[in-house]
Amino acid sequence: MASTSCSALAEEVLAHCLAGGAPPLSKVHQLVDEDCSGPLFRIVVEGLADRFEPRFCDAYADLFSDVIERLIPDLRGLRARYERIRHPRACHLDPARVYVLSRVTLGADIAITSVLLDAAKRRFPHAKIFLAGSAKAAELFAADPRVQHFPLSYPRSGTLHERLSTWTRLDQPDSIVIDPDSRLTQLGLLPVCDEDRYFFFESRAYGGDSTSTLTTLAKRWARETFNVAAHPYMAPAPVPDQVEIAVSLGVGENLAKRVDGSFETDLLRLLSKRGKTVIVDKGAGGEEADRVDQAIAASGATNITTWSGSFAGFASIISRARFYAGYDSAGQHAAAAARVPQVTIFRGHVNERMFQRWRPSGRNVHVLKHLDPEKLLRVIAKLP
Repeated sequence: MASTSCSALAEEVLAHCLAGGAPPLSKVHQLVDEDCSGPLFRIVVEGLADRFEPRFCDAYADLFSDVIERLIPDLRGLRARYERIRHPRACHLDPARVYVLSRVTLGADIAITSVLLDAAKRRFPHAKIFLAGSAKAAELFAADPRVQHFPLSYPRSGTLHERLSTWTRLDQPDSIVIDPDSRLTQLGLLPVCDEDRYFFFESRAYGGDSTSTLTTLAKRWARETFNVAAHPYMAPAPVPDQVEIAVSLGVGENLAKRVDGSFETDLLRLLSKRGKTVIVDKGAGGEEADRVDQAIAASGATNITTWSGSFAGFASIISRARFYAGYDSAGQHAAAAARVPQVTIFRGHVNERMFQRWRPSGRNVHVLKHLDPEKLLRVIAKLP
């Protein structure tokens, strides 16, 4: 099916869910059978998850448990299992191994997963702690001797079949699994161990109608589940680069997060006057790297350099910077975890709840939204 037809079909399925009705399974199966994986995840799954409303967790579980059981016939009763594991409960076990699943995206691994890693370290001081996820996720905690890497890959742009093929059981004896609402389990639907050893943070519903951030909610859930006060952190291997101001213009391919026109050039020109040294992350290359190069050249500043390495390396730079600036991206959570003063330009969110959940929190955190480019620059210029 052409991508435009897939997108239209996915929009129709999402509209049914948002209206409170169950979409016709024939249309859902058509998305699966004709390999409309991109629109299925981008429009339907993310469209439900990003709204952070409990009723949409139910809609997702109804829909996607059927999808998984259709493709993996050996799995049955996923919806009933989900209803059992979604409720927080206190952990009274003393495992030798703790597996904390990655959220797959690096910003979420700092804002949420790191809180649960910290909780595991505090609650189980003698256990082996594993972060199950990609090498890029593990790099964020490479300097933490308590955290070991358990390699698990997840193809974020892969087909539905490819994404489900990464499903792995973690049935090692005397172990538990902590799931921060990970794509590795398709948001808690895929069973990775026995239920009594599985602790699931349903981040899309936990906190209800509150305006708390995901980091705050993860801390609350960790206290409720493991009776410890946990905090976000990161521990990347240090890199030699050290600057006063770190900047990220990355938007994760969501151009709705950007400010158009000359804003990026004007921002770099402004920041170059505030710090002796400024470094801008070039991300994964491509469009983002081209934008960075063009903005630096147009700014006329001579004290701006770029970073072309791993995000963990850039996170190390952020942690030692005096100030951070960027769009809604992983960098904001790195700065928040490192308690570095920052300004984040937050745009492109589907509703107010999404903004409240994903915004960084902490002292000297300035989150700006709904401002035109000139007002943004004026506000940033006045920040300490």
